[in-house]
Amino acid sequence: MATMKKAKKTAKPFAKRCAGILLHPSSLPNADFGPDAYHFIDFLSSAGFSLWQVLPLNPPDAENSPYIARAALALHTEFLSPHVLREWGWLTETDPQHGDAMLHAVRTGFAANAHDGDAERYQQFLTSNAAWLDDYALFEAIKAAQSDKSWQQWPKALRDRDSKALAKAADDHIEHIDDIKFGQFAIDRQWRALRDYAHSRDVKLFGDVPIFVALDSVDVWANRDNFLLDKTGMPTVVAGVPPDYFSKTGQRWGNPLYNWPKMEEQGFRWWLSRLQRQLDLFDIVRIDHFRGFEAYWEIDASEESAINGRWVKAPGDALFKTLKKELGAIPLVAEDLGLITKEVHQLRKRYKLPGMRILQFGFDGKPDNPYLPHNYEHDTVVYSGTHDNDTTFGWYHSLDEGGKQLVNHYLGCDGESMPWPVIRAALSCVAQLAVIPMQDLLALGTDARMNVPGVMKGNWVWKFDWHQVPDDLAAKLHEMNRCYGRLL
Repeated sequence: MATMKKAKKTAKPFAKRCAGILLHPSSLPNADFGPDAYHFIDFLSSAGFSLWQVLPLNPPDAENSPYIARAALALHTEFLSPHVLREWGWLTETDPQHGDAMLHAVRTGFAANAHDGDAERYQQFLTSNAAWLDDYALFEAIKAAQSDKSWQQWPKALRDRDSKALAKAADDHIEHIDDIKFGQFAIDRQWRALRDYAHSRDVKLFGDVPIFVALDSVDVWANRDNFLLDKTGMPTVVAGVPPDYFSKTGQRWGNPLYNWPKMEEQGFRWWLSRLQRQLDLFDIVRIDHFRGFEAYWEIDASEESAINGRWVKAPGDALFKTLKKELGAIPLVAEDLGLITKEVHQLRKRYKLPGMRILQFGFDGKPDNPYLPHNYEHDTVVYSGTHDNDTTFGWYHSLDEGGKQLVNHYLGCDGESMPWPVIRAALSCVAQLAVIPMQDLLALGTDARMNVPGVMKGNWVWKFDWHQVPDDLAAKLHEMNRCYGRLL
């Protein structure tokens, strides 16, 4: 484990009233860190938004879920822009433009066309990231050689990380391993260039950290003691949530649960490394499923649904105390949705972490509903909806007439079409940060929904096109942000 480096002390996540847009890079027209991403930052800036929120940027699972990643610290190399690589001279028009073949071509092109200092920067990257990069590259190379089987299905010596077997695998797959490492260098460089451009336009980048990791990930394979597994590497208990707004039977996520006593015994070093990496990539980070740090829903691995689970206490106070001591004032936002107890609120407030409010959740007819704007606290992030919700247009038009009347009455709709009354409510409310999904700014319907929780197929595929963006949209949004005091 590399020596931990303290994060720079920062101000509160949102020292001033501001607004942002939620859009995953996979939803950009070219789905990469190339010209469309830069153009989107220009749009953000011209529309008066000062923050771009993304979903996790890690390599996703086979269904492209960024919340079930193969590695918690690696970046997804499918976000590599061939256009930028060609500008750098690392790729030609005739080279493969995606996948492993592109990574090999890029490494070859780099060797032939590296500028002064590039080789040294690459070696520095390898050295400073070796604590996670070496395991990740070996994991991916073995997985490819094993026909992408889950690591629990590998030969026992590789599954159990026998040192001789790992050394032989490293020798056998050295070319592929070097391609994978170089791919991480290239995508890291593209992200940092994009981040620098965002900062030049006064736009901050807002990342997302899932609380759990995927079973078939390098994180579990290389750190088995940190998870509740049997001797074959299979989980004895798995993560999920009880019945809630999204599902009457709850959600059985299937992620392995943490061996919290072992993590605490190790000084939470795995979490320290994970958060340090995220703070190196982003200005602000959201912690998904924050309530799981106070207590989590534990489901026996043999159960097919989440109904027969149980709440188990987690050492959240000890963890966040350690994070604060080692990393300083961390700019974190707590996703505190779902079944939230007073203990969860107390944990969040103890460490001064802003919580979240979703406008779509507010309209049950009860004036004390915490998701209604008149009940918000200042230190809050408000969303019209998130990646797990229907678009606001789709949500509103799915309501019965009574539900629509309730929304119209509360928002004082005066003929303005949806989703604009909800967007206006988010921007005008007392919450320090308002975030609007791009789908809502484009007034798109249910077809543009990003994810349906509990449904495995058909998610994470939505993309927009620039022709969908009205010519006057940026000016309209800039005036709204000015009107409601969200310009920085």
